[in-house]
Amino acid sequence: MLNNKTAVVTGAAKGIGYGIALKLAKNSANVVLADFDESTNQTTAKQIEKATGVKCLAVKCDVSKKEDVDNLFKTTAENFEKIDILVNNAGIFPYKSFLEMSEEDWDKVIDVNLKSVFICSQAAVKIMRERGKIITISSIASLIGFENLTHYCASKGGINGWTKSLALELAPQKINVNVVAPGAIKTPGVEASLDEEAQKQFVNTIPWKRMGLPEDIANTVAFLASSEADYITGQVIVVDGGWTLK
Repeated sequence: MLNNKTAVVTGAAKGIGYGIALKLAKNSANVVLADFDESTNQTTAKQIEKATGVKCLAVKCDVSKKEDVDNLFKTTAENFEKIDILVNNAGIFPYKSFLEMSEEDWDKVIDVNLKSVFICSQAAVKIMRERGKIITISSIASLIGFENLTHYCASKGGINGWTKSLALELAPQKINVNVVAPGAIKTPGVEASLDEEAQKQFVNTIPWKRMGLPEDIANTVAFLASSEADYITGQVIVVDGGWTLK
């Protein structure tokens, strides 16, 4: 359980972020939900608070902008006085072929997926107590290649390397830094970008013969956020139903 812990989850309004926020709340953590979609985020926070009885706070935040991130953690400190857990979940994956990719396309993905992890984690560590947890959602795209996603693969690969380095720096402060790398997860974003036939093709390549669910990722995050994972740091934990084993 995460009694009296305070967690910040980015990209929390829906999909994997929603699943993570709900799971942490079910484990008795107070949760700050950060998302650019203010309306959906407010609704999600109210739903989680009603379902779990813990305090949930929704904060509008563009994680690629330092001023928004600074406000996120200022608001967290004002409401909860501390932060124990940061989950860097926010991310985008717009499909674009390499030769058609503009500098703006590249910069947007890197800023949202990778730069945000740096600025959110730096802001969090400044107010994080000993035994804090930083958990970042990467992807199996950090380990294998996907066509038309060179910017996305680069951003997720960067997260893995960054995590190993930061884990060493924060070990003296007893702050754990880890990565969860999902495979194909059934989220609104995935369903919008892949038609039914494409989803079936994905399932056929997965040894467990199903797409993952947000709960599969949330369960792993909750474990890494707990004291049971105190001796785990700098690791990339793949949650993909065995996809990358083939």
